Amino acid sequence: MATVVRVLAVLLPALLPALTAPAVAEPAPLPWAGSWETAPSGTAAALLGAAVRNVVHLSVGGIAVRVRLSNRLGTKPLHLGAVTVALRRAAGPDAVPGTLRTATFHGATQVTVPPGADAVTDPVRLPVPAAADLLVTVYTPDDSGPATYHRTALQTSYLARAGAGRAADESGTAYTATMNRWYYVVGVDVRGVVAGSVVAFGDSLTDGNGSTPDTNRRWPDRLAQRLNPYRIGVLNAGVAGNRLLRDGTGPSALARLDADALDRAGVRALVVFEGINDIKGVPEANDAAAYADAYRALVARAHARGIRVVGVTLTPFGGYAAWTPVREAVRQRVNAVIRTGGVFDAVADADAALRDPADPARILPGYDPGDHLHFTDTGMAAVADTVLRALTRRASGPALQDRPGGAAPVIPPAPRPATTPRSAGR
Repeated sequence: MATVVRVLAVLLPALLPALTAPAVAEPAPLPWAGSWETAPSGTAAALLGAAVRNVVHLSVGGIAVRVRLSNRLGTKPLHLGAVTVALRRAAGPDAVPGTLRTATFHGATQVTVPPGADAVTDPVRLPVPAAADLLVTVYTPDDSGPATYHRTALQTSYLARAGAGRAADESGTAYTATMNRWYYVVGVDVRGVVAGSVVAFGDSLTDGNGSTPDTNRRWPDRLAQRLNPYRIGVLNAGVAGNRLLRDGTGPSALARLDADALDRAGVRALVVFEGINDIKGVPEANDAAAYADAYRALVARAHARGIRVVGVTLTPFGGYAAWTPVREAVRQRVNAVIRTGGVFDAVADADAALRDPADPARILPGYDPGDHLHFTDTGMAAVADTVLRALTRRASGPALQDRPGGAAPVIPPAPRPATTPRSAGR
């Protein structure tokens, strides 16, 4: 409990004003912050004439939402014939009656998104609670070429193959097919009494491989649960197969940093957990200095936006098919850079938390789903706790001073109840 009560020292300088500003006669508009994210990981065949009902799990709530749709990896203009949002009713594709809303783009119900671009809806007046499931339904009437998607959703979504007119259905009866990918939707922002968001930036370890599908037990989900009392959102920018130094599954970490992290709404902190695929991939990368340079580049770009950065040590993968003693030595050198290289504002030592003391090259059996690389639900919770401790440690460097003169952090008051502003517009 003590850990939860302590305020996020890494985030406090930016968050406190939002939580403690005095009441005024004409209150400023409530801010936007990211509540859910996924990062594009590739493309799949277009679903001509279909409506995809994507199920996404929000972290923080608010009084309005806006949705980001992506054609970032597409090669042709993407025609979105209809986009709707609704709260999900229990499990399945049904919407809570009365919550379905049609999203617009500069007032229009349809939009064409150029290749390589994203589109953001107008604000949609829809109160959403924290930890709610939101249905984001996308109807694509034409063949718009390869569809930008996220492969490892670990979440069941739904498909109406004859999708004309079905995006507006509250009932899920037409959604007879299921899928485990997210199509087109890559983000949801909320407007309300929110204090910003944290981006979890990484590979399959962050994407959630090894955790139980349809339960939201990835480590960013667990972190979101711990931060909910402070109205801080958590965005999952993990891409299974992603690499730090070169393109792999999706663009490299350096190439996708802006679109998947820095450009998201209300970002206050970035958690970087990436590099194991470079060590075990082909061609392998064994120069620790290259990792250090890449991490420094990520941090410098985040600092330029006023965003603090937590580095996460690379966890063991002994027993995995690609493990070798040489690659283990590289992992140790990279972890030395993360721990003691002075690159990051804070360090979350996931390696120390998850390794087996009897065999430090391996994950503890209770955290290992059997592939010796990813994490069980329990392992995911351990990573979340480790990251939370890093976020709550007192800042040590000038870039993270809690208060002028280095005073101790101030515990914020309980979050204020949300009030309805005069407008939910931008």
